[in-house]
Amino acid sequence: MKIIHHVTFWIFALSSLSINAQQIDHANNANLPIHDSSKIEVVHAQKDLLEVIGEFIHPNKVSTKNPEKAQFSAVPAAGYAMHTGWAGLVTANLAFYTSKEYSKDKKVSSIATNVTYSQYKQLMLPVQANIWTNRNKFNIIADWRYIKYPSKVFDLGSAAKESSSYLVDYHGIKLHQTVLRSFATNFYAGLGFYYDHFWDIKEVDPPLNSVTSFQTYGFQKKVTASGPVLKLLYDSRINTINPQNGFQGNFTYRPSMKSFGSDNNWQSLQLEFRKYLHPSSHSKNVLAFWSHNWFTLGGKTPYLMLPSTGWDDTYNTGRGYLQGRYRARNMIYLESEYRFRISTNGLIGGVVFVNGQTFSEQVTRRYQEFILGYGGGLRIKLNKYSGANVCVDYGFGRDGSRGFAVNLGELF
Repeated sequence: MKIIHHVTFWIFALSSLSINAQQIDHANNANLPIHDSSKIEVVHAQKDLLEVIGEFIHPNKVSTKNPEKAQFSAVPAAGYAMHTGWAGLVTANLAFYTSKEYSKDKKVSSIATNVTYSQYKQLMLPVQANIWTNRNKFNIIADWRYIKYPSKVFDLGSAAKESSSYLVDYHGIKLHQTVLRSFATNFYAGLGFYYDHFWDIKEVDPPLNSVTSFQTYGFQKKVTASGPVLKLLYDSRINTINPQNGFQGNFTYRPSMKSFGSDNNWQSLQLEFRKYLHPSSHSKNVLAFWSHNWFTLGGKTPYLMLPSTGWDDTYNTGRGYLQGRYRARNMIYLESEYRFRISTNGLIGGVVFVNGQTFSEQVTRRYQEFILGYGGGLRIKLNKYSGANVCVDYGFGRDGSRGFAVNLGELF
């Protein structure tokens, strides 16, 4: 895949706002008592980008930042990614506690957005929330977004060739909401409702004198999918913006039904697992594992909602490949990443990663070849209290595929 092999990434402005809440747990200190002065001293001794810029603008000013406030980080920026081309964006997240009551297991809540307009005339307006109530009794998860998204599609399956690609343009709205209740330590179960609607779907310059895979599968100009969701969750992580330890297991069963407004009846299942380890008890580096598995259980999932590279809820699977590069009824995905410090003050870090994905064949449903990707990246600490990093990664895939990914907060 031929793309631009370099990227420019500018940070135009940064802000850090305070909202009444208790201290955000940070890095390996997450399990220390919240009022332990040694913990606050360790965090103060570290550096983040907001602090460095503040010291440059006001070199003689002594920092009076209160670590017991919620943390808001925003980055207006510009950059280049494989699926967007050059893009301007404003990305932000808020990390906070919903309770002032002390508990070493209290989880950090977060709200994030990433408003983007790209060279390819793509507009993305997402809002994602992960809220933990007092004593972690309830977990409220929301994923709302609007997209105007001309993008490439390819043939179905792992064997799809680059030459099969062409452009599809459409508008889309995603409204996903789930409420989970704790029934044991770190275990949650709950219900939600998922609504997805796509309209003005158009094939742009499809291959001449041939039937596209979209047409063969069943092309529609408008698609609606809605229905209840059953979700089971185990999550022992303290900070989801930058996890340092713990395990997450996620089971999501989605039956989209005509009785709830869907065009067709179909069912999907997602099984997701994440694990975080330290190489030794004294190491601040993290070895992270991610498994994202997405299956069609019955019925006919709309083409644009089939399991696909880079179309997980956070758009992060398959670094090194164009979003939508592979698509089929079933997908198995694995990734491992090693996160390490470069500067002793925590300002600069790095990662190396490897991922693999495989998709089922359309007729036999057997899984095809395992497609590998790999690469590395840079981490710049944006906010040392919430752990938010600016993440700039470069990934490589097969057949010359390669490209950048830019994120605020770790990819998983």
